[in-house]
Amino acid sequence: MSLGSVGFAGMTHLGVLYGTATAAKGFPVVAFDPDPALAVRLREGTFPVSEPGLAECWNECRERIAYTAAAADLGACPLVFVSLDVATDDTHRSDLAPLRALIATVVPALGEGAVLVLLNQVPPGFTQGIADLYRETFAARRITLIYQVETLIFGRAVERALHPERYIIGLADPDLAKAPLPAAYRAWLDAFGCPLVPMRYASAELAKTAINFFLVSTVTTTNLLAELCEAVGADWGEIVPALQLDKRIGPHAYLKPGLGISGGNLPRDLVTLRGLSQKHGTEARLIDAWIADSDHRRDWALRKLRQTLPPPQTVAVWGLAYIAHTASIKNSAGVALVRALSGEQIVLRAYDPQVKALPADCRAELAASALDALAGADILAVMTPWPEFAQVPPAEIAARLQGKTILDPLGTLDEQACRAAGLDVRRIGKAA
Repeated sequence: MSLGSVGFAGMTHLGVLYGTATAAKGFPVVAFDPDPALAVRLREGTFPVSEPGLAECWNECRERIAYTAAAADLGACPLVFVSLDVATDDTHRSDLAPLRALIATVVPALGEGAVLVLLNQVPPGFTQGIADLYRETFAARRITLIYQVETLIFGRAVERALHPERYIIGLADPDLAKAPLPAAYRAWLDAFGCPLVPMRYASAELAKTAINFFLVSTVTTTNLLAELCEAVGADWGEIVPALQLDKRIGPHAYLKPGLGISGGNLPRDLVTLRGLSQKHGTEARLIDAWIADSDHRRDWALRKLRQTLPPPQTVAVWGLAYIAHTASIKNSAGVALVRALSGEQIVLRAYDPQVKALPADCRAELAASALDALAGADILAVMTPWPEFAQVPPAEIAARLQGKTILDPLGTLDEQACRAAGLDVRRIGKAA
């Protein structure tokens, strides 16, 4: 069928990426956000997010995207996605109020027979709650409500949006899994050509969280064993190939040690399901253990720094974003390190390619470049694996760094080259 325009409501990371990917597949897109100023910036190609390849992809399909601050413009779209990122607070709890408000704005604008798809990260029961709230409206105007699981990854979101692994689709009734999907939605799905996994609303909502839980378990196990390697003289990098050859674990397992569970989605899911478990009386102490373990991993660099004698007077920090290729500092290990040292008599100098401001409780000078951050520093902590850090010649690091110690938990730098330059490199999972 000729689908016509596809609507997206909410121009945060989710909406910008899915809207651009949809336009790249040849569909005209109506991209709505209630903020008129944001709509203007988007028309100019100024995005509220940063992703490798986004600008290039957008430039190729920009003529097919109409940005608007008028919800009524969605009325001509037979298929509309609600694509607002759900923010979390300092305790990792979701703030669903903006999402509910956006849905309340979108529903009256929908045309007869429209398909409304929620892409948002929501707790089990949310979609059914929306279905119940608007039951009469949906029935009178033959609107179909669907929940779709999104699995974008910061730093790889363009690739994931254009070439999804699969679409997990939540439907009102499990029996509908055997029935044809709405034609407008099916036409959009066919353009991406990936496997479809239909299920009931609550199953789809929980499937997204289940995926994140398995990631959490792998990350936590990897970090636990990597720390043990440091203590017993082993090298985690030597163990990984043996695990990847085990079919029960596999070559794609998340076996790279890290600094705990950063970003917003994984911590949010832990907190959400802990709350659900408490509400329904199910066992959830494992979740508390995962959260405590993540806090311990995050402070790896701080513990190593405390062990340095004499204590450093000046510390350089490379990387403040929680992951490379983004400006987000949500649960960032680099920011946590700066925050922990801000109350001490230590000079802090930090650099990140995209993060240009720190929270008020972080006392650090933001340098103009990676090398500028090293001036007079006793220790360098490489907290985000930005590719540009790996391109800095170790000899130049040694020339600028007053001390010789580099805390490189994620293995961003070439260890042998650093040692050849006289630098002492410490990494997660490898004995010093």
